[in-house]
Parts: sequence; C-alpha cells; structure tokens
Amino acid sequence: MATPKTGTREEWLAARLELLKAEKELTRRSDELARRRRELPWVRVDKEYRFETDEGSAALADLFRGRSQLLVYHFMFGPDYTAGCPSCSAIADGFNGFAVHLANHDVTLYAVSRAPLAKLNAFKRRMGWSFPWASSLSGEFNFDFNVSVTEEQQRAGGIEYNYQRGAVLASRDAERPTPTRATPDGAAKGAAMTGTDVATYARERPGMSAFALEDGVVYHTYSTYARGLDALWGGYQWLDRAAKGRNETGYWWRHHDQYAK
Repeated sequence: MATPKTGTREEWLAARLELLKAEKELTRRSDELARRRRELPWVRVDKEYRFETDEGSAALADLFRGRSQLLVYHFMFGPDYTAGCPSCSAIADGFNGFAVHLANHDVTLYAVSRAPLAKLNAFKRRMGWSFPWASSLSGEFNFDFNVSVTEEQQRAGGIEYNYQRGAVLASRDAERPTPTRATPDGAAKGAAMTGTDVATYARERPGMSAFALEDGVVYHTYSTYARGLDALWGGYQWLDRAAKGRNETGYWWRHHDQYAK
C-alpha cells in the first residue's frame, strides 16, 4: 500500500466534500440498478425441484415458507466437502443475523448446497447459524442455476458461469471462486479448508438467486455470481471504508472459529 498523504483538517474536509459528491452519485446509480433488477422479466419455473430440509422433502415453492419472495444463497458445500467454503461462510456470517428481519418483510432467505442435509446441519451447528439450509443433492437445481458442474463437464470445459462460457479451471471466476479481488492462492487454500482437492472444490461456485411466488406459480427473477456477490459480503463493505481498504495480498480469511484466539 502506498504511503498515505497527510494534511490539515481543512484539506481533509475539502477532499471529503468532493468525495461525497461521487458517493452520492454512486448511491443514485445503485438505486437505478436496483430498479432495473426489479424490471427484469419473471421466468416461470416449471421444473419440479426437490430439496431435503429440516421439515422433510420440499419443493421450491415450500422454501418460501408462506412468503411471496425467496432469496437463495448458493453456498459452496459439495457432497465431498468436509466443511463449507470459507468465503461463503464469511458471507453467511453476515446474513445469519439479518435473515430474521427479511422474514418479517415477506422475504425468506435460504442457503442451498449439494452436500447431504446431515453434513450441512453439523457445520451449521459448528458455526452457530440459524438461517434455513436445504440440500439439493438429489436434484438438478444447482446445475440448472450454473453453480455446480459434474466431473465430466469439468473435463470437457465450456461450462457457463457468471453468464460466460469457458473451461472451469481456466476461467478467472472458477480459479478464484470468491467475490473479491484477485487471490491467486484462493482455490488451493479454499480446497484445503474444505477438505478437498482443487478440482473437487472448483466443481461448486457461489451465487444467489431470487424467486417470486404468485398465484401458486414460482418465478425466477434474478441471479448473480462471482463479484456480483461483492455487495452481499458485509465484511468487505466495512473494509472498503477502513483506512487501508481491503489491503489484500492473498486468501486471508478463515472460518470464524479458526482464527487465533
């Protein structure tokens, strides 16, 4: 990081007021993007997806839990993982706290992963989380929403992720399946922390999808992947306002119970 410049309070205030103009413009631009997201056409979901939940086998409509809106976080936790992706876990540390607020605003937030439900629940207990988490192991949900690939697809390449097609391990987002700045060691470290090898780790990718339920019909309304998740990773929003910013030189985060006490 470059050595910061110093100055007087008056110089700081002048620079801060100039920056404030840009921040307000960004806020207005963000509001406009949010409006455009809401204006995307709704796509009817006719496929019968099944999930394993704490309440038993469930359809996609059941995940709404009586509400009209559903947000799904595609959590990287494959069947062969021994722990959840540390990046997804850091994001989940944030939404675990506000999921109850969404639930009281007609929005259910659900994490969905391909690992068996028992494995998800064990990790959920370890992390101290309370948000609902469903297993999509027996179905095609993850594959249809481009957050999982098979070994055969991985070998063949040409897989779609983040609205682009490319070889799984050759794509920037798959090599670094975290919504953050360049972390060239990310795949190896993420694999190690999930008890897998890089190829197995890279068969799962992060994302989030939004759905609406109207007159008994489920509609897909939005999905985002890779750094499209950046704004949902609360810790980074705080770091972006810290004196040294993200200040990253590699894959530095861990599961929250793995930091030195």
